[in-house]
Amino acid sequence: MAITSANQLELLQTAEAVAREKMIDPALVVEAMEESLSRAAKSRYGSEMDIRVKIDRKTGRATFTRVRTVVEDEELENYQAEMTVETAKQYLADPKVGDQFIEEVPPVEMGRIAAQSAKQVILQKVREAERDRQYEEFKDRAGTIINGVVKREEYGNVIVDIGRGEGILRRNEKIGREAYRPNDRIRCYIKDVRRETRGPQIFLSRTAPEFMAELFKMEVPEIYDGIIEIKAVARDPGSRAKIGVVSYDGSIDPVGACVGMRGSRVQAVVNELQGEKIDIIPWNEDMPTFLVNALQPAEVSKVVLDEDAERIEVVVPDEQLSLAIGRRGQNVRLASQLTGLDIDIMTEEEESKRRQAEFEERTKLFMDTLDLDEFFAQLLVSEGFTNLEEVAYVEIDELTVIDGVDDETAEELQARARDVLEAQAAAALENARSMGAEDSLIEFEGLTPQMVEALAKDGIKTLEDFATCADWELAGGWTSVDGQRVKDDGLLEPFDVGLEEAQTMVMTARVLLGWVDPTELEDDAEDGSDDEDDETGADDDAPKAEEA
Repeated sequence: MAITSANQLELLQTAEAVAREKMIDPALVVEAMEESLSRAAKSRYGSEMDIRVKIDRKTGRATFTRVRTVVEDEELENYQAEMTVETAKQYLADPKVGDQFIEEVPPVEMGRIAAQSAKQVILQKVREAERDRQYEEFKDRAGTIINGVVKREEYGNVIVDIGRGEGILRRNEKIGREAYRPNDRIRCYIKDVRRETRGPQIFLSRTAPEFMAELFKMEVPEIYDGIIEIKAVARDPGSRAKIGVVSYDGSIDPVGACVGMRGSRVQAVVNELQGEKIDIIPWNEDMPTFLVNALQPAEVSKVVLDEDAERIEVVVPDEQLSLAIGRRGQNVRLASQLTGLDIDIMTEEEESKRRQAEFEERTKLFMDTLDLDEFFAQLLVSEGFTNLEEVAYVEIDELTVIDGVDDETAEELQARARDVLEAQAAAALENARSMGAEDSLIEFEGLTPQMVEALAKDGIKTLEDFATCADWELAGGWTSVDGQRVKDDGLLEPFDVGLEEAQTMVMTARVLLGWVDPTELEDDAEDGSDDEDDETGADDDAPKAEEA
């Protein structure tokens, strides 16, 4: 068919009808029509020609034009769409490279195949525009709650009509015992919106911790206004949850505000989550204190936090152990998720046995190495001495405070400790040399003979070997495997070498070997000094464990 005056206006009417149906811009439909007509014209006049179509937005008249671009002589490749400056002089007054000569050509007669092809182009463009519109509409709504209507269920996944699009609620994002039928109303959390080939995919969730947080924001005005903040949420979907809240207004109780009058606010959230029990816990910046609150209703006797390992030990009365752990470990698991720490729970009896074992081990160490009787060795351990280095190199005053220890006895103790340490160092050095440790490693500042021995056992025998080590290989660390934190033992970890110290030693070795320019290290240190002033964190000299 030809684009005649009889159907020119029909083009615009069709474009507006399609745009209204698909809720997209009519201009996008018109552009799709222009492209489809352009393709049809190229099939008529030749694919090498640059044929363009422009539809008048008011009259619907379609204008077909042929465009030829002026190029350099040596760049001329397509004679149908390009021409040289010399040729262009026939059509243009003062042609330059880049100029275009546009001439109108007669409209094409569209056969059945061309018309079908044009239709496919329009449909494809309309689908792409519809997908872009859906993505733009929902991409900024990720992280919010949306109401929808269940359309159907496919292999356990629920397809939800959310207005101008469809969302998918996967099986693992449903609360366990929930079942839906078509036309049921459903409230979900938009977890993610992705642009994919088949169109935007909107992933919904009812098990995400953020879903509970958003529900509380809807029910508690103080959270919506920012007076109360939800700091952490941990869920066992459909069973139990813990939520940590803090108030920035001293006159408002965060727990009471979230519970509401006679529990009305929290009950509304519980009903939406199919009866999921919710523990509302006051947040505290002090992690041990927050953990004590999180383990409620169990009572906690003592908490020991190891910040480096991100682990925490909790001691509870013997009769409180099962309550602290919870059914199938639920209570301690949720508390661990809430705090972000690995939790070890032990009873007071177990902790007492462990401390007794440590006491006996240290007592035996002093008895065997310093030739002391049991009572005297126990006195040292009771005063907090844990190893020979502490005895050998502390101030005399710290030894003389022990009952029965005068200056002469303290000096004798230190002399014995130093003799033992020197003998151990000599033996370790001899053993390291026998395993092939070279002087370049032995004489490296910062490494003790025992450290060199440990390195040699692992095949690190030269300074070059040492310089190729990673800091975590020396100091140890933690990695996540399948969601579980796994300990990586460091070669020098038994000697209390930290990550920062290991990094410094390795870089020093690389500088000595000429692998690294020391001026570059100085520049990096200067760049990072300003950032360090702004950061807050634990002091390097602070103890690794603190008790509450």
